[in-house]
Amino acid sequence: MHDMGSMPMGPMQGGSAPAGARSPDYSDGIAPAMMHGMAMDDMDDTAPSAMLLLDRLESFAGQGGHGQSWEAEGWYGNDTNKLWLRSEGEREGGRPHDGDVEAFWSHAIATFWDTQLGVRSDFGQGPKRQWAAFGVQGLAPYWFELEATAYAGQGGRTAARVRAEYELRITQRLILQPELEVNAYGKDDERRMLRAGISSVEGGLRLRYEFTRAFAPYVGVAWEHLTGGTADLASAQGRRVTERRWVAGVRLWF
Repeated sequence: MHDMGSMPMGPMQGGSAPAGARSPDYSDGIAPAMMHGMAMDDMDDTAPSAMLLLDRLESFAGQGGHGQSWEAEGWYGNDTNKLWLRSEGEREGGRPHDGDVEAFWSHAIATFWDTQLGVRSDFGQGPKRQWAAFGVQGLAPYWFELEATAYAGQGGRTAARVRAEYELRITQRLILQPELEVNAYGKDDERRMLRAGISSVEGGLRLRYEFTRAFAPYVGVAWEHLTGGTADLASAQGRRVTERRWVAGVRLWF
C-alpha cells in the first residue's frame, strides 16, 4: 500500500474532460420526456373516472334447487364524491327469487373510507320495498373490505346489513375469497317471509383464477342460514333453514 503514495491521482480524481465527453448529467443536451398525466401540475383529484365490477355472476346447485345469482357494483366520480351503484340477488325457475338495487352518493371521509347516502329497492318474492339508506364502506386493517348499511322504510320499517370480504392470494393469479353477510330487520314482514331480528347469515368461499384482472373464472361453496323468527317462519312453510350450494361463475371487471 505504501507504493500508492507515488501514483498520480490527478487523472483519476478529475482534471479536464477529454473532447467529446458526455455532458455532466449524461443527457447529451436532450431534454427529458414527460409522461402524460404524471407531472404534478397535471394531476387532478377532481377528474372523474368510472368502474364496473361483476363480482359474482354464477350458477348454483344445492339441496334446495338450482339457479343463478349475481353481485355487482359500479361507480362514477372522483376521489372525493362518487355515484355508487350496487345490486345483488338470485333467480330460480327463470324468475327473480330475491334481489335488490342500491344507489348512493358516496363521500370520502378518510383514507380508504367513504360514507354513503342513498336508496334501496327490493324486488322478487312478495311486495316491493323501498328504503332510505345510510352507511359506511372501506378497507379495514389487514385489508378486510367492510360494508355496514342501515335502512329506513315506510311504515316504520328498519333494516341493517353488514358485509365483510377478504382476498387471500395463494399465487399472483390464484385468489381465495371468503365473505360473510348478516341481515337484520326491525319489524315483521311476513309478506316477504321475514321476522324481526337477525334474519339470515350468509357466507361463501370462492377460489378464482385471474387470467387478467378483468376476467377471472371461479368455483366455490356458498351457504345461507336463516335465524330467529325468520327460521321459524321458514320451517312452518316447509322451507329449508340452512342451504348449502356449489357455485361456479366468472368475475368481470370493466
